[in-house]
Amino acid sequence: MEPVLDRFLPPRGYYLALGLEGSANKLGVGIVKHYKGQLSADNRAEVLANVRDTFNAPPGEGFLPRDVAKHHRNWFVRLVKKALEEANVKPEDLDCICFTQGPGMGAPLQSVVVGARTIASLWSKPLVGVNHCVGHIEMGREITGADNPVVLYVSGGNTQVIAYSAQRYRIFGETLDIAVGNCLDRFARVLKISNEPSPGYNIEQLAKQGKKYVQLPYTVKGMDLSMSGILAFIEEQAQDIDQKDFTAADLCYSLQETLFAMLVEITERAMAHVNSSQVLVVGGVGCNERLQEMMGVMARDRGGSVFATDERFCIDNGIMIAHAGLLGYRTGERTPYEKSVCTQRFRTDEVWVKWRA
Repeated sequence: MEPVLDRFLPPRGYYLALGLEGSANKLGVGIVKHYKGQLSADNRAEVLANVRDTFNAPPGEGFLPRDVAKHHRNWFVRLVKKALEEANVKPEDLDCICFTQGPGMGAPLQSVVVGARTIASLWSKPLVGVNHCVGHIEMGREITGADNPVVLYVSGGNTQVIAYSAQRYRIFGETLDIAVGNCLDRFARVLKISNEPSPGYNIEQLAKQGKKYVQLPYTVKGMDLSMSGILAFIEEQAQDIDQKDFTAADLCYSLQETLFAMLVEITERAMAHVNSSQVLVVGGVGCNERLQEMMGVMARDRGGSVFATDERFCIDNGIMIAHAGLLGYRTGERTPYEKSVCTQRFRTDEVWVKWRA
């Protein structure tokens, strides 16, 4: 059954949506324009504004939900005004307000939901709640032009291998404990690596200096993987590192190589299962050049290709929420005020993807 688009097409012939993302330490506001018709390679969505501000904790520390929520409340109005100005759009021009409904950190999510409800009420606009993971996937598909890829979703809070089937994004494999981004971030704290611009990025740069591979546990369990034991092991190796025959850079290099090899393995297995030749890497860790390189080698060996975006779109942002929310809006999706609540647990495969055939 083909999805029904454009049943609410405005007289001007296009849609405008404002998206609000705040599931973790980044507050993002984006404005996107969709034109009438199918979103094909010749008729892309247009990004009008994509602004963001990040809460960073001191080196060696993680961010607490209450501190992140305070950051989001402080920056909410400023970023919304900046996005409207950058897009040259007025509130009355918008068709809907889209917001991250989950998954994510409770307090930051709640701060953004309250802000979304407030401006939707002030401007008399409908709300559309968006699954954070689906937002990443749809933004990745839109930017790269990937047709029907196996998706590797890797971020600070999520690690999943996903493929589309029958209007759902099906999870083929996932982490059994912590996410790959969380594993990297927590090891960065052990080494007292700066959180600016992000701990994962700084580990990536340090790993480029590594020359010696330190053997680490390799824990793939069918289509799933586990990373808490690897983290505990490498944290122990990092103690008294000045007295070891390897460096902090060697440990960063070894951690990346091990984790990414695990991710490549389960992704390749999913590709074989669904007979796909495309891989789309999304989420904050998807910016990692070494992960993209390793995934590219595997995909080419299978006669396929890998797709990824840069930091504008792989790191949490408001435009992905605006885009995915507008896809839902165009097929009749609305989130009533009484149901505009957030949840820390909102699985990717719970979403009915009405806009895909």
